[in-house]
Amino acid sequence: MEARAQARYIRVTPMKARRVVDLIRGMDATEAQAVLRFAPQAASEPVGKVLDSAVANAGTTEGLPTGDLIARGSTDASVVATTLRYAVPEVLVALVHALFLIVAVVVLDPLLGLCGLACLLGVSAAVRWYLRRARPAYLAVAASGAELADVVASTAKGARTIELLGLEQRRAQATEAAINQARSARLGALWLRTVLFPWADVSLALPVVGVLLIGGALHANGLVSLGVVVTATVYLRQLVGPLDTLMLWIEQLQGAGASYARVEGLADIPDEEPRALPHVDGDRIHVNNAHYSYTEDRDVLHGIDLSVQPGERLAIVGTSGAGKSTLARLLAGLDRPHTGSVTIGGTPVADLPPEQLREHVVLITQDHHVFHDTVRDNLRIAKPNATDEELHAALDAVGAAWLDDLPDGLDTEVGHDLDGASAQQLSLARVVLADPHTLVLDEATAQLDPRTARRTEQSLAAVLRGRTVIAIAHRLQTAHDADRIAVMEAGELVELGTHDELVSAGRVYGKLWQSWHAES
Repeated sequence: MEARAQARYIRVTPMKARRVVDLIRGMDATEAQAVLRFAPQAASEPVGKVLDSAVANAGTTEGLPTGDLIARGSTDASVVATTLRYAVPEVLVALVHALFLIVAVVVLDPLLGLCGLACLLGVSAAVRWYLRRARPAYLAVAASGAELADVVASTAKGARTIELLGLEQRRAQATEAAINQARSARLGALWLRTVLFPWADVSLALPVVGVLLIGGALHANGLVSLGVVVTATVYLRQLVGPLDTLMLWIEQLQGAGASYARVEGLADIPDEEPRALPHVDGDRIHVNNAHYSYTEDRDVLHGIDLSVQPGERLAIVGTSGAGKSTLARLLAGLDRPHTGSVTIGGTPVADLPPEQLREHVVLITQDHHVFHDTVRDNLRIAKPNATDEELHAALDAVGAAWLDDLPDGLDTEVGHDLDGASAQQLSLARVVLADPHTLVLDEATAQLDPRTARRTEQSLAAVLRGRTVIAIAHRLQTAHDADRIAVMEAGELVELGTHDELVSAGRVYGKLWQSWHAES
């Protein structure tokens, strides 16, 4: 119930939240839920913009550090929300109050009124000086805060690895550097305030001093009465209050403006023009001269040519860093090749909208996300209109007998209390509901313990039945059972054929097989 209420509050469906989790590299489910937990406390609209923009611009969002996204969805959104909640009424009241007092002084005596307005030019000069420097300073504060959040989040997430490798000192230095950078940025913004406010205080006193001097001279010459001078002085003294409020909000608005720019940053990326749903003619997957790079420096895939027939089981093998997982992402439509094409039935996979893409191809990895919600709503992420009968059938297909032990069945709220095998079965049941003709497997059981891995593989076997399967094979026994084997090396497809053909050739795969067979 909590997750659904939060999702409604920020106008982001669980489907969008799941896609955000999937497309942010390095962000696990706990970190993603941290963004959602901040949502109701911050503001519905700013956080909704962050998540909606992240979904709409997956390629850009994927390159953002974890801490940066969390800072945009929590700290920046909170600053914007607070400012929107209080700035408008307070600034409006202060403006009306100041305008009333200025008009009153001008009506009382135009000469004294003009004198008071002239003395306010010092305030104008202070504000102009501040505004020229404030936006870059507050953007630096927000960016350094996001960098610090990312360092802390990544350190906490990798605490076990840091301890095992003895990297505590290095991470402590990185954290200290991030803290120093954040401190320097905040001190820079603080310095601007220490100049603005004293300057403004002195400038706000000038109208009173000026009217007293000019009014005294005019009264001495009999041009104005003493009462007019005193009244004008009192009005201008009262002007300090609303103008001081405006000065405070000018400072607050600069920080909020920088935060709003970060919240809106992803939305500034032009979205793709809406297009008609493409027609997919058949289930054949074809990769033609595909090149891909994560940066512009070098390609990680070089001229990949590959065809996968419907119903075929293809294993992709190779050493670590050969490009296997990158090719899997291209086949699943998560990334688009920079040159060449990856198509299903003649249609580029990356051009398919998410709903249509899930009907054709699904990538299954070791990551599985269970939201703090009911089993029913966790499953309906894949098929929103699924009936209870379909949900039960999907869970039965993957052997999820644990459903019978839940107190409220499909209405039971689950979350991180599910063990690894049960959580993976829930994810596989979503695949059954999506019913794609092609599954791309990338380390689906790599991080599970042997007992859990066996249970998951049994569930996975039921899901794979009757579908095209493309498996990133980290164990050569998996490749041995495939119809064909594609061998990757240094981003290139160097061999393609059956197990027997490749072993007989005695090249890359043959050597890998002999080495693995000798060790086993």
